[in-house]
Amino acid sequence: MSKEDRLKDLYVRRDVSWMYFNHRILQEAEKENIPLLERLSFLGIYSNNLDEFFRVRVASLNRVIASGDATKKVQQELKKTIKTINLLNEEYSKEYTKATRDVFEELETHNIRLLNETQLNEEQQKWLKQFYYDRLNGYTNPIWLSAIKNLSKLEDNRIYLLVEMTDSKDGHKTRYAVIKVPDKSLGRWVKIPSSDGYDNIMYLDDVIRFAFPIIFIGFKECNFKAYSFKFTKDAEMEVDNEADYGTMERIAIGVDSRKRGEPIRFIYDREMPKEMQKKILERLDLKELDTTLAGGRYQNHKDLMKFPSCGHTDLQYPSWQHLMKPEFLAEKSILDLIREKDRFIHVPYHSFDSYIRVLHEAALKPEVKEIKTTLYRLAKDSKVVKALICAARNGKKVTAVVELLARFDEESNIKWSKRMQEEGVNVIFGVEGLKVHSKLLYISSKKGDIACIGTGNFHEGNAKVYTDYLMMTARPAIVGEVARVFQFIDRPFQQVRFNQLLVSPNSMKNRLLRLFDTEIKNAKEGKEAWVKMKINHITDADMVTKIYEASQAGVKIDIVLRGNCSLVPGIPGVSDNIHIVGIIDRYLEHSRILIFCNGGRRKFFLGSADWMPRNLENRIEVMTPVYDDDLKADLLRTVEYGLKDTTNGRLVDGKGTDTIQQGEPFRSQEELYKVYLKENNNE
Repeated sequence: MSKEDRLKDLYVRRDVSWMYFNHRILQEAEKENIPLLERLSFLGIYSNNLDEFFRVRVASLNRVIASGDATKKVQQELKKTIKTINLLNEEYSKEYTKATRDVFEELETHNIRLLNETQLNEEQQKWLKQFYYDRLNGYTNPIWLSAIKNLSKLEDNRIYLLVEMTDSKDGHKTRYAVIKVPDKSLGRWVKIPSSDGYDNIMYLDDVIRFAFPIIFIGFKECNFKAYSFKFTKDAEMEVDNEADYGTMERIAIGVDSRKRGEPIRFIYDREMPKEMQKKILERLDLKELDTTLAGGRYQNHKDLMKFPSCGHTDLQYPSWQHLMKPEFLAEKSILDLIREKDRFIHVPYHSFDSYIRVLHEAALKPEVKEIKTTLYRLAKDSKVVKALICAARNGKKVTAVVELLARFDEESNIKWSKRMQEEGVNVIFGVEGLKVHSKLLYISSKKGDIACIGTGNFHEGNAKVYTDYLMMTARPAIVGEVARVFQFIDRPFQQVRFNQLLVSPNSMKNRLLRLFDTEIKNAKEGKEAWVKMKINHITDADMVTKIYEASQAGVKIDIVLRGNCSLVPGIPGVSDNIHIVGIIDRYLEHSRILIFCNGGRRKFFLGSADWMPRNLENRIEVMTPVYDDDLKADLLRTVEYGLKDTTNGRLVDGKGTDTIQQGEPFRSQEELYKVYLKENNNE
């Protein structure tokens, strides 16, 4: 029996697992103990995630089917997956609609309400007319539907209104027009004058509906009806590797190609008449397996993440200050402090400015001769890049490995790459055929080299909402191998061996499998054997098989997981020893931590890699061993807190049920923050 056959009933397909993960986010939005505006934010995250999922993953499945390169068996499996996704999407969509309605109804009890164009008093109507002329005029540009041969030419993931204009006197004369809602320019929410003791909010869509008589002024008196729709395109870029352009130019052209992607999902207001649906669909050329979903009056619920608070801080999470550890506030050189002892930060509990201080000092210190770093995603106003430019201006040799194919961040990365090149930074655009996903910094200094190895991007925005570790060390064995990773990136075809670091695609996967083999051997010999870990995704078939093998041998495996998981815990005789907790909370869990019992001589690792084929085979990822006792204790505490979370920890069961873990109330993120706050105050 093949590995694929053995795993058939034990392996949750990646994309189905992703639907289960996103559903956990929706479930958070339904929890009554979460502040209302945070529940709205979870609804926005759910919607945004779903958009990206269809643009990338579902589009990819469709592409494989359409290519004709896959075997008949594979095609059937992919079609089955898409049908499962669509069924789950329909089921969750109903749940989502109810959750959204419930939250807005409850907001009204706090004197915040949504109004539409039919619910306005005279003052509000007057105000909106002025708003139209002051702000909206010029942004609403109707296109007659008869002039549009192919709606796919329009921008995807935008909100459109299909307007029906019927002559008030001659009810048989009807025109149709399409208007794009200009939310990118004006935002989605319009706060209008208060009334009856309420703060009143309108969707920009409804403001446009109100303004139809002004937008279409000059036409005979008409009756207007409007229905929203949006479509999602395949987000795959067309990168021509043979074209006579540099890497950056080819990627820029590829980003532009997304505008020409085929539509793979169409969502429309379920109240839209059949005749109008037909007029839209015949201009989209959807395929059999593409998703067509009847939704509500409003689309693009990602905007719920930015719903106005109207001053109601009580409806949001209480503020948690990003803490500065004492050593990063000390007057002593932080580089010298790292040379004395490994240092670390755990964002967003700790401030990312701690890392910025390391970069700033390296940029200024005369003894620092060279700085190398990997950059996967960059903030719009990147302090990291500014520090690197400062270093280059100060005469240091600076190298930045920029991943131009970081999905949906390509444009930002291109912008900063050009700026760095202008300032004398040596910019390397990754490795052909391999994404550089590792999070590394190397500082060459006459006083002793330093390296930083992290689990998350060097991105100030992400560092405020993503939980990530960053280890800073001067240990020669580790620092030397970080330098060799950069050599490997520069010359990827050379044979490089790593003894300390786990590096993919070099040898990480094999070494991980061997670490499990050690636990299996110890369990069979009656020794203590366990694995504790925190990770985002587990879908690699070899890793799944090995985890099952370990469980069958008696190895206890505890996993804190965020996203995709192909494992099915709790199967008698197969996965009885596997316990998986999925945490969705105010911060996005992003750190990767591995702890192996190793016969009582525990081995700790942290780094950038999830356990998916792309991470282990098609990306340059780095995980580092951890030797510092303080960091080891912190990593263990983070994993164990996650495992006993009974407030936001859901038992991942491989079936999408994902119920909250039972026990005394314990919220891991809150408890971690309390610990860090206490540690800082005691110092």
